[in-house]
Amino acid sequence: MMKILCSSINALPEILPIGTRAFTFLEASSRTDVGRIACGWQRELEKAGYSPSISTWDFMLFCFAVYAADVAVLRKGSADGWTRQIELDITLNDPGPWEANRTIAEEMLRVLSGDFWKLRFLPNGPTPPRGQRRLCDRDCVALLSGGLDSLIGGIDATTQGRRPIFVSQRAFEDSDRQITYANALGGGDWHQQWSHKVVFSGKKEPSTRARSMAFYGLAVLASSLLTVKRPDILVPENGFISINPPLLPGRMASLSTRTTHPQFMALLQKLFDAVGVDAQLSMPYRFKTKGEMLAECADQALLASYACNTTSCGRFRTYNRMHCGRCVPCMVRKAAIQRWGYSDTTTYKFSSLSTAGKTSADDPMAVACAVLTVEQRGIDSFLGATLTFASAADRPHYRHVAEQGLAELAALLRRDCVL
Repeated sequence: MMKILCSSINALPEILPIGTRAFTFLEASSRTDVGRIACGWQRELEKAGYSPSISTWDFMLFCFAVYAADVAVLRKGSADGWTRQIELDITLNDPGPWEANRTIAEEMLRVLSGDFWKLRFLPNGPTPPRGQRRLCDRDCVALLSGGLDSLIGGIDATTQGRRPIFVSQRAFEDSDRQITYANALGGGDWHQQWSHKVVFSGKKEPSTRARSMAFYGLAVLASSLLTVKRPDILVPENGFISINPPLLPGRMASLSTRTTHPQFMALLQKLFDAVGVDAQLSMPYRFKTKGEMLAECADQALLASYACNTTSCGRFRTYNRMHCGRCVPCMVRKAAIQRWGYSDTTTYKFSSLSTAGKTSADDPMAVACAVLTVEQRGIDSFLGATLTFASAADRPHYRHVAEQGLAELAALLRRDCVL
């Protein structure tokens, strides 16, 4: 088991227990064996007018600590090369509600990352910023990643008359996209674009299954600017990617990303309620495919202006900020745009799957196997126990979105002559 301590600089022990890696929140330690999280950020927040409640601030600290632990503990050191045992201590301002609801947080992280988490919440966390709050005319928070789904979500929300605070994590070239989209949607003045800034010496774990926790922490923090009660946090993700059905038997659980999986989202909302975070997670596209989202977007002209400039690729950095064209997110994107009926002007490393070759993680072959399983044996045979998380009322809707998502992918495979 790897032990991680995320602490205010004042609560950092002089000598760390053997086998413990430490991080300090918001300030840098002079010690070379201690990493840092969001160093100097509190001053920026105060200038921006942030004065969050203790419960909101502690939630943000929790999220940043989880992300730091996720990147600091290497999976290759675990017994099976994937599943880790992580013991995480976090200093908070009010650890009582967190300790009382520790099992909810541990279960949630287990679902998200596939690891076994043991959490402990300690006092003396860094205090919240006390900025001068600005009068805010916004009515909700919307995640804006630079991806296609979040663009559609922003277009639909603003077309419906909503006024979101758009929240973004800085991410290479996506940072410029995020600014462009927020401005185009009339939310540039309230666009919150931050970085979690986790810095430490040594190797980083590349799988980052818990990276989304930092994004949710930023969204909750942004909600503290709003004057409305229990505001919505809009999470615009298509239902097929949310349930992310394993294409092959070996891709079960967290081997497929669970960033917006309904089971994880339900536990996240349960944690909100348990620790006093006054916000409501909203997933308006949980029963829609990406193709359906494109076709039904409320402003087709605005969508057409930006859709093919968005980022979807899971290997975007591998090909020098270019879509690979062959990973699952790229194939879902290609299939959705094909269903939409517009020309796909995205630049792909592999424009056709027929020329994409093979890799050790052969996503086109996995998609082809999934499609053939559905066509030969039916959707229920393919899904197996995948939808056991869903209620009896929701299960038919998730079944439908999985079936339609695979149908979109099947059309793409046949277009490229690989099925």
